[in-house]
Amino acid sequence: MRIGFLGAGLIATYHSKSLRRSGVEATWSGVYDPDSERAAVFAAASGAPLCETEEHVLDTCDAVYVCTWTSEHPRLVAMAAERGLPVFCEKPLATSLAGARDMAATVAAAGITNQVGLVLRSSPVFLALRALIEDPASGRVMSVVFRDDQYIPVQGTYRSSWRGDVTKAGAGTLLEHSIHDVDLLEWLIAPMASVSAQSAGFHGIEGIEDVAGVAIRFTNGAIGSLMSVWHDVLDRPSLRRVEVFCERAWFAVERDWLGPLTWTRADGTGGVIEGDALFALAPSPDGAHSGQGNPDGAFVRAAAEGLPATPDFAIAVRAHELVDAMYRSAAAGGTQQDVT
Repeated sequence: MRIGFLGAGLIATYHSKSLRRSGVEATWSGVYDPDSERAAVFAAASGAPLCETEEHVLDTCDAVYVCTWTSEHPRLVAMAAERGLPVFCEKPLATSLAGARDMAATVAAAGITNQVGLVLRSSPVFLALRALIEDPASGRVMSVVFRDDQYIPVQGTYRSSWRGDVTKAGAGTLLEHSIHDVDLLEWLIAPMASVSAQSAGFHGIEGIEDVAGVAIRFTNGAIGSLMSVWHDVLDRPSLRRVEVFCERAWFAVERDWLGPLTWTRADGTGGVIEGDALFALAPSPDGAHSGQGNPDGAFVRAAAEGLPATPDFAIAVRAHELVDAMYRSAAAGGTQQDVT
């Protein structure tokens, strides 16, 4: 498979390295970024040839990664779909729910393999947490408290000036960062039934909220909360803490990928699990392009065989629907929004 990259920033570099680690048979066919220096750095590190246009990338690859700022996603995905190319698009899909729905319709009509960068579904610590929650010994889920924080990504390692431009990002921490979280919450707990949200902006960037709090009711009767914060503490990159109470169990996760995961049950079992030990609890890749394990490898294998990949654009649209309802709630002073 010849893999092209549209966008050569931090997230494109992450996916390129992840793809190398996956062990799939692939070559880097080209990269384009409007920032020529950034493209050159990516090309030197990955071995991808520099391309002078987006079309050059698309015309010389078998599958493409779209890793640009959000407002460019719909246009570039449409160009890939016109050529029948499998496409991996970073999250969020678009700056609006309508845009995300249009993109899902575009790739569905083209019949192409499509995947979105909701990579936390592949996280060993969250796979392990999901397995523990689903164990009947835990009982029914009662509550979840989810805190997501990172320094505002216009600075530090991210240096994403576009995330401070509402025309390119669409909005702030809820859309740009916590779209991961709303997807993960439904994947871990149950579909959401209703949400009520409040948001604020401490950095004074027009249209870019930097803190949001959401009260959630799930269809299985559980209730939860999500707190999403962009601050200025540069020693805290993207970090998550998730605490789940079931009828007969308690679980807590620190950090996004390798834990630790702390747990205890009413029967006296429990402990602290982190690092490689998580893989004993986490489901292993099943070979059916489930998205478990390495999501980039799963995408390329699915693309090579012309099979569906996951999480796909349709799954991402559901996350957009939830975030859109949260914004509507915040705009109306926190009124409850039905999301069933």
